[in-house]
Amino acid sequence: MADHDHEHKQQQESTDGAALQINQNHALSRTMMSFNLVLQKLPHLTDYLLPSASSRHDLMVIPNPMDRNEFYRPFHGFYVSDTDVILRRILYDLELAGSISPGDVVDVLAYHRAGPRSQIYLDPNVAVRAAIVTCGGLCPGMNTVIRELVVGLWELYGVRQIFGVPAGYMGFYSMNPIPLHLHTVHDWHKRGGTLLQTSRGGFDLHNIVDSIQRQGFNQVYIIGGDGTMRGALKIFNEICRRKLNIAVTGLPKTVDNDIGIIDRSFGFQTAVEIAQQAISAAHVEAESAVNGIGLVKLMGRSTGHIALHATLSSRDVDCCLIPENDFYLYGKGGLFEFLEQRLKKNGHVVVVVAEGAGQDLIPRTDAQKEERDESGNPVFLDVGSWLKSELNNWWSRDHPGELFTVKLIDPTYMVRAVPANATDNLYCTLLAHSAIHGIMAGYTGFVSGPINGNYAYIPLAEVAEAKNAVNTKDHKWAWVRSVTNQPDFENK
Repeated sequence: MADHDHEHKQQQESTDGAALQINQNHALSRTMMSFNLVLQKLPHLTDYLLPSASSRHDLMVIPNPMDRNEFYRPFHGFYVSDTDVILRRILYDLELAGSISPGDVVDVLAYHRAGPRSQIYLDPNVAVRAAIVTCGGLCPGMNTVIRELVVGLWELYGVRQIFGVPAGYMGFYSMNPIPLHLHTVHDWHKRGGTLLQTSRGGFDLHNIVDSIQRQGFNQVYIIGGDGTMRGALKIFNEICRRKLNIAVTGLPKTVDNDIGIIDRSFGFQTAVEIAQQAISAAHVEAESAVNGIGLVKLMGRSTGHIALHATLSSRDVDCCLIPENDFYLYGKGGLFEFLEQRLKKNGHVVVVVAEGAGQDLIPRTDAQKEERDESGNPVFLDVGSWLKSELNNWWSRDHPGELFTVKLIDPTYMVRAVPANATDNLYCTLLAHSAIHGIMAGYTGFVSGPINGNYAYIPLAEVAEAKNAVNTKDHKWAWVRSVTNQPDFENK
């Protein structure tokens, strides 16, 4: 009897599997759609320069010197070809595709895959003079990227003329470049910040390009955030206009993870890890007080990725406030009503707020509304201090004489200044080497970065304009809501 039941169960499972396969095939046949691969054009030096064999300093095509590496010989399939591509999007809902008319074509964006090419366009031993610059704010991993650019250029391609440009963009025309060697940078990956130093502002296009040309740089590696990438695009366009044999690449850096297209920017995972330490401290402070609130202000001017990921990783957070999701303080469904309910239930609360959240709620003068920083960004007021003050005012008004404590923790500069963790260090290495391989192959005006887990070359023009805001309609934000059980704060 038992054998008969087992056999019947197997037959039923087989039948169910066949039915599922039939239904899937039927769904696929109903869509009757085709895909058109659109490969994004990647700028190349040959777009405006012709290879020449007359001068060792001109654009030329030679075999990759890694063929002659005494320690490591490229194997079959080691080199990446121009036909290797990475898809921008890998998820499609075939049920939704059923609304597409038969015969319609869906465009699928693709990018060139990053990696070494079998041929390069400069002789590294005599013709390459590379410049590396860091711009904007600090971020974990900046020193690792610098180090790996030097090591990759030196060890993989035999480049010996490598220079660091101090103090950001203004350093090109106001300071002397610093020679970089293997022994100079050997332990930089263990240190936070940038040993080249950085600055905001100072972008003078013609002075920068004049200086690059005057100092004989023909490879420029620019490390920075979205504003820096927009500056890099202008430099690239001016070099193209002058038809100079100079390749430019951007290495996207932003602790906020607000650069679009790529999976994430370097330093982000380290920032989330350090942010959790601040949340843990806030939780201890709140839990140790009567009606205690631990308030943590995290980085995130325009996006709340750090706050979101730190909340999901920590599990100690009761409320997460990000720039992409408006909130209000008083009234039904407001922040204070929610916090009061949580205090009655648990006796303490932990609130995480991104620095760009609630900026429209903070009173400011007309002069403050017009204020800009060195990079041209609006100056934000301190949402942490403002919210702490509002919390104290609310409690004093609604609960006079009752114990209440708010502890504000702002780990901003601690998050920015620490060395990269192991995951970000590996990312920085792959990012730097991808940039080197791309420039050696003659590509210019591009950014390296991971797309769907694989490294690609993306035109600077796209990265300079792309944003990476938190999508409050996707699953990740739904997970935050399920962890905190906070209201949506949408309907006042």
